[in-house]
Amino acid sequence: MQNDIQLTEQEMQRKGRKVFLLMLIFFIVPILVVMMMYRLNWKPSGASLGELVNPPRLLSATDELKRNDGSLLPAQFWKEKWSVVYVSGECEKNCLDKLHDMRQLHASLYKDSDRAQRVLVTTTQDVTHIKHDYPDLIVINQPVSNVTKFSEQFQVSGEDFTISNRLYLVDPLGHLMMSYQSKVPLADVRKDITRLLRYSWAG
Repeated sequence: MQNDIQLTEQEMQRKGRKVFLLMLIFFIVPILVVMMMYRLNWKPSGASLGELVNPPRLLSATDELKRNDGSLLPAQFWKEKWSVVYVSGECEKNCLDKLHDMRQLHASLYKDSDRAQRVLVTTTQDVTHIKHDYPDLIVINQPVSNVTKFSEQFQVSGEDFTISNRLYLVDPLGHLMMSYQSKVPLADVRKDITRLLRYSWAG
């Protein structure tokens, strides 16, 4: 009987170590991968690719940020999935064209599409037509002053973030880590994201 109890305790200890190891792999390895990317200046192969944000920026959001439906942005919003983000002032032609590209990009991820989300950060208040065309798009647009302040974190290369027409990639740890100029082909953006998803357990 005592041997059985000892055996059970040993099995529980082994299971506990396995769970701890799995948690360690899940949370630590993605961080190490990102750190090595920056340390080695890693860039996926391809002709025209994104620009690493070095060092990566941990996004800081106020508690007042809201989606277009008035619901508060959850505290863990940026830490749930990979986020493909577009930042705009008023969402006009360039913005609308980019939203189409984002949908195409997301659809092309196939089985990994559930690991990524599309996010529009804009000061446009009436987004009825946008949500009609892109019902799965997450729109952050309230209140305007908070949106503008939050958007400043996406400024890279000294550009005006409201008209730069860039796509941004935020990792599941909440870091802005890469941006893509408007001239970068959508196929190259997909190559980057596909590779990151392949090597990351997060998201």
